[in-house]
Amino acid sequence: MKALLWLAAIGLFAQSPEERTRTALDQLLSQKYDAFYAMFSPRMKGLISLDTFSAQMGQIAALGPPRSVDAPRTTLLGGDTVVAIAIHWAPVSLDFQVSWNKEGQVDGTYFRPAAAPSSAWQSPSYAHPESFTATELTVGEDMWKLPATLTVPKGAGPFPAVVLVHGSGPEDRDETVGGAKVFRDLAEGLSSRGVAVLRYVKRTEQYPQQCAADPNFTVNQETVEDAVRAADVARKQANIDPARVFVLGHSQGGYLAPRIMKRDPKLAGFIVLAGNVRPLEELVVEQTEYIARLQGSLSAEEQARLDAVRKNPLAGFHIPAPWQDDLRNYHPDIEAKTLDMPMLILQGERDYQVTMKDFALWKAALRGRSNVTFHSYPKLTHLFIAGEGKPSPAEYEKPGHVDEQVIVDIAQWVRR
Repeated sequence: MKALLWLAAIGLFAQSPEERTRTALDQLLSQKYDAFYAMFSPRMKGLISLDTFSAQMGQIAALGPPRSVDAPRTTLLGGDTVVAIAIHWAPVSLDFQVSWNKEGQVDGTYFRPAAAPSSAWQSPSYAHPESFTATELTVGEDMWKLPATLTVPKGAGPFPAVVLVHGSGPEDRDETVGGAKVFRDLAEGLSSRGVAVLRYVKRTEQYPQQCAADPNFTVNQETVEDAVRAADVARKQANIDPARVFVLGHSQGGYLAPRIMKRDPKLAGFIVLAGNVRPLEELVVEQTEYIARLQGSLSAEEQARLDAVRKNPLAGFHIPAPWQDDLRNYHPDIEAKTLDMPMLILQGERDYQVTMKDFALWKAALRGRSNVTFHSYPKLTHLFIAGEGKPSPAEYEKPGHVDEQVIVDIAQWVRR
């Protein structure tokens, strides 16, 4: 038997990375999780067990056979070959991504919302490119330096500036999610209204393997350090008022905004877009159950998978123990109460990822503060894009833009 397995491994290694990724996808869709798991590198096997991996992948199997599968897309990253395949189901499209090391082993894998073709995205009608300039910059000068874009209004400054801080997971500078580019909308919209904006590639997007290899990786390395460095870069730019640099955090970025503010007391204030107050574990269970019930009642198999997530919500996310330990006693609402600076808290009422429960917790913690402003929007999702009916992941696939009222509210708040 060992000889047969060894020969099979040689045959698999002889395949191209694209062929291996196709094989891996077939194994996952046919629920042969052990076959895919056998290709994991020792490092990956140390991060996640077969049982936990199978429970997490069961959520993908619950989507059923896909409608279509795109051709593989390949990039080189460090010593790894990264292959992504877009898979389309009726309710959602996802990118299946696998990083292959030089030994032909899986050194990283995940599903994430598939990006819409770039041709499907156009600047929103409220953006006026003739009214601002865009400059390429770098945040940081060390091994973690990040590509960035600064948009600055034309005319007499100095202007206030906003630094955009991403949500969870690897993110590009536009915070591209399916058919939306949340941060590009914010940048172009705000810079059309007298506010400079700095946006940058998230560290886990630019250096995924290096981040994964750090055994002491926490949100400080993932988010906080780069947000502080980006604010410092913004202050040094011509035509920007260094005393009026704000941080805008979306989702996890909003959750961490109080910690960022404590690290950089020179910041003028912060803006939270759909920032959670409750811990990630609680949100994962809530989101998993919500998505599972979109199709109606749960089967026994679906209920078992949900029970596994409830038992260990973060098991399939390859999150280092130091990352989890660092946030175990972190409460952003309590931290925000200790900060005497302007805050703007925004929430979409159709958001199923970070819900009105979290918005209510922000309001309860900061009630009565004259320098804190709250807005919620009945039709907006987690991406602050308008829609109708029961929200679902399928909404994220459609091209859309951050609602103009959100842009107006942020610009007015920052300028005053």
